[in-house]
Amino acid sequence: MEKNSFVLKWRANFFAGLAIILPAAISVVLVVWLFNWISHYTNKLLFFLPISWTQARKPDGDFGEVYWYWSWVTLILTLCLICLVGRYGRNYFGRKMIEWVDGAMMQIPLLNKIYGTIKQVNESFQNNKSSFKHVVLVPFPHPHSHSLGFATGEQKGTGAEKLISVFIPTTPNPTSGFLLLIPEKDVVKLDISVADGIKFIISLGAISPDPAGHTITLLPPDPGKPK
Repeated sequence: MEKNSFVLKWRANFFAGLAIILPAAISVVLVVWLFNWISHYTNKLLFFLPISWTQARKPDGDFGEVYWYWSWVTLILTLCLICLVGRYGRNYFGRKMIEWVDGAMMQIPLLNKIYGTIKQVNESFQNNKSSFKHVVLVPFPHPHSHSLGFATGEQKGTGAEKLISVFIPTTPNPTSGFLLLIPEKDVVKLDISVADGIKFIISLGAISPDPAGHTITLLPPDPGKPK
């Protein structure tokens, strides 16, 4: 009996410690992963320096990874270059240079399609603080279930029907998902913020959008909108 009690206490302590350590550990792992991913590209700025200065030499004589402090240097240098481009891109000559680059990029076959699409997406995010207008419920992946999504815009359907562009993120990684065009009558707007909706998705539904833990409430329909 005492042995079982001892095991139960240690198991309880283990899960309690895991609950305390796990958020910090995951945060550190994500930050390190993000830094390594970014530095993989920013380290290219070291091309003008001798390899012997920036990379460690392996026992077999070949050069290995870039020293961590050089990765920090290139990251800071990249941030400074971005700020510098933004600074000069706001004056007259900078805007003319951007227009010239845009014109040159749009003249290159195939590349102009990719560049034009990325530029439109980038401008849409710059013109709006958030491209997600509100949180909605939609019948997905089948009519008898509902998924949490984010309305991003309105499109014209057949006839007078209006379609709502809805992004359905995956969980727990909301960076990928599905883009659906759903009739307006099938889209239910929720009375929660976009930030709370994202938390709800990342937490696998464990974190309620309402701090009090109440159920999600639906916004009342617009009385001026025809049914």
